[in-house]
Amino acid sequence: MVSYVSVLLYGVGGIVVAGVALLVALQDKLVYVPVLPGLTRSYPITPARLRLKYEDVWLSSSDGVRLHAWFIKLFPDCRGPTILFFQENAGSILVVLFFFSFFFFGRQRLQCNVFMLSYRGYVSALIFERYGASDGYPSQHGITMDAQAALDHLIQRTDIDTSRIVVFGRSLGGAVGTVLTKNNPDKVAALILENTFTSILDMAGVLLPFLKWFIGGSSSKGPRLLNRFVRSPWSTVDIIGQIRQPILFLSGLQDEMVPPFHMEMLYAKAATHNGQCIFVDFPTGMHMDTWLAGGDQYWRSVQLFLEQNVPEKKENDSHRNDQDSAVR
Repeated sequence: MVSYVSVLLYGVGGIVVAGVALLVALQDKLVYVPVLPGLTRSYPITPARLRLKYEDVWLSSSDGVRLHAWFIKLFPDCRGPTILFFQENAGSILVVLFFFSFFFFGRQRLQCNVFMLSYRGYVSALIFERYGASDGYPSQHGITMDAQAALDHLIQRTDIDTSRIVVFGRSLGGAVGTVLTKNNPDKVAALILENTFTSILDMAGVLLPFLKWFIGGSSSKGPRLLNRFVRSPWSTVDIIGQIRQPILFLSGLQDEMVPPFHMEMLYAKAATHNGQCIFVDFPTGMHMDTWLAGGDQYWRSVQLFLEQNVPEKKENDSHRNDQDSAVR
């Protein structure tokens, strides 16, 4: 006769197994959230509403997925750095537009061009959601291709200084930007990371503490049995040490989503191999509002980083490069 204890144990075990299986099956819905509930997935305004001249850019990723982006040129002959921005999760390039309006109209008035990519979206049987106006299904492999398509587009442009392309990523965008920067050491001049996680594996333990023993990065003390089932690990901490370009780390110490020690770990790993790393923290900065909470210090940090690491070319340098090209 089967004891009640055995029945209870089997029942609990079955529930746990079913729960874990459900999490594995729906992990992409948990990792990729195009917008917060209640927010529109369309673009209620465009850069034109902020008196910004912009270009609607349509790209094709290497697997044929159609992508949308906005390219904002501060003024026609602006040869300043071009920021290639990768957005956070549960966001849209509309939110990013307001962020960059401070670039152009804030006290610092940063002289930059901005390229804002909308990630590929996804379609499920229950709900239709997309990152902005882009097609497709989100995945680490797919979004990595999207980022490369955006960079390749910028490299081919003749109206910007292609030697001054700076990748800027926030949260999930930081993971995307880190991979792109590592893969393109000769095309990306510098990297800016804001409130970025060490890996999705580590974030799973933060957001779902009951899984902490079964999933996690290299610092996890458990058996990590579920790691092999994670399709989008985004393990930034494992590749940040391979980047040799200058890196600016912007960390909000009140981040309620990504524990601030994640940024500290990324900085420590990068600084061990790269002497061009700068870490700036903001005591009242939360996950989505560090740029607001940081105020002038935030913008000065970005401006100083750009001035020191992506300086404007002097006329004689350009002339010398032209002569060298002619000789070759």
